Amino acid sequence: MRFQGEEEAAAKVPVTSPFRYNSPLVQVSLIGLVCFCCPGMFNALTGMGGGGQVNPDASNNANTALYTTFSIFGVLGGGVYNIFGPKITLAMGCSTYVLYAGSFLCYNHQQDQTFVIFAGALLGIGASFLWAGQGAIMTSYPSATRKGTYISLFWIIFNLGGVIGGLIPFILNYHRKEKAETVNDMTYIVFMCFMSAGTLISLTILSPDRVVKEDGTHCTNIKYSNVTTEAIEILKLFLNWKLLLIMPAAWASNFFYSYQFDNVNGLMFNLRTRGFNNVFYWGAQMIGSVGIGYILDFSFKSRRTRGLVGVGIVAVLGTAIWAGGLANQLNYSFDKPPKRLDFKRSGSDFAGPFVLYFSYGLLDAMFQCLVYWVIGALADTSETLSRYAGFYKGVQSAGAAVAWQVGKKKVPLLNQLIVSWVLTTLSYPLLAVLIYKAVKDTDGSKPAEDDDTASGLPPPASIKDGYKELENSITTEKDG
Repeated sequence: MRFQGEEEAAAKVPVTSPFRYNSPLVQVSLIGLVCFCCPGMFNALTGMGGGGQVNPDASNNANTALYTTFSIFGVLGGGVYNIFGPKITLAMGCSTYVLYAGSFLCYNHQQDQTFVIFAGALLGIGASFLWAGQGAIMTSYPSATRKGTYISLFWIIFNLGGVIGGLIPFILNYHRKEKAETVNDMTYIVFMCFMSAGTLISLTILSPDRVVKEDGTHCTNIKYSNVTTEAIEILKLFLNWKLLLIMPAAWASNFFYSYQFDNVNGLMFNLRTRGFNNVFYWGAQMIGSVGIGYILDFSFKSRRTRGLVGVGIVAVLGTAIWAGGLANQLNYSFDKPPKRLDFKRSGSDFAGPFVLYFSYGLLDAMFQCLVYWVIGALADTSETLSRYAGFYKGVQSAGAAVAWQVGKKKVPLLNQLIVSWVLTTLSYPLLAVLIYKAVKDTDGSKPAEDDDTASGLPPPASIKDGYKELENSITTEKDG
């Protein structure tokens, strides 16, 4: 991805093995490893409640700064990816995770929020670059008939980071005193080592024009983009009716994290049990991603039908899980805090809240994998999908920024739960409408998006004529 644009004919190349370096399987696995080390460890750090601190205010303020900048730069992330390509974009993003974990190490000694908040704001910019690139790679590198499978593969590797990351504070703080509420320095140092490794791994990702799909075609023929093109295309996203239908799901998809991490895991369990719970929370995400991935790729012949069935299953499961959360929430509040539970000493009292927290992780993975599958079904090119993914992450982060401040303001816990439940429920019918109207039943040989640009509006006639000339030239060559 250099600085000006032109296209080449989509010539097929011989495919030797699915495990070759330039295959979608290897490249999606590599971006999974990057996210294992960086966002995966970040999730484990955040999932402890308060970033591993006894007072969650520093973490809440840092997360508000993080998701505020993320919401702004998230929309721009796709353009950055299209201009600079995956290596530079991903490496810039990954490096900010190391600084964020380091800021909590500093906070352990200085108890000054300034550095933590600054690191959070910088991470919001870096994360926007990382997730725009991740979204483009995960949804555009696989063929149309295997997008659900590859999304599941990514989600398994990514959330394995949360599992391992949950074990880190669990092991390193296991024998500390019962009343210990803040994790030790070594916890943050290990997180920083993993995040540094992720930054190095990001440099191994290939650009989309070098990746060859299972059918022998390249993921894209576009070699480069420029600032003007990306600025125009990003502005057009706000006119795209498809993305407007995704907005409620995007807003809801991270909104519930502050409630689940701080007010369920953070309030109900002691320090070592919070790490123990995170292992299973992120492990549940691996299970959920496999289940929804199978449904979205293999359950029915019709791709549209698979999508609608997926929405129905997630809606039913989500309703049941949030209803269980309501029953649990009625037992405590800020004014009537619960007794801290320990996974070894609390016996049967631990079982119900633990299963609920596990179920929250299961639902999170199924919900987000479903939304990513819908995004991937709307287009095939890396350029368009990087913008779509950036838009999704930008709106998602705006919702999360609001949610973390809701948590800081000590809004009643029951109100937080109800709002989270309503937001996710509202998104189900809108996703169903989008799938019914926009997802086409293809055999994988035709692009998902034939006549629409990234804005959802018809392209100029000159562009269409260019594609026709390109097609004619390829046909002439074949006949010759």
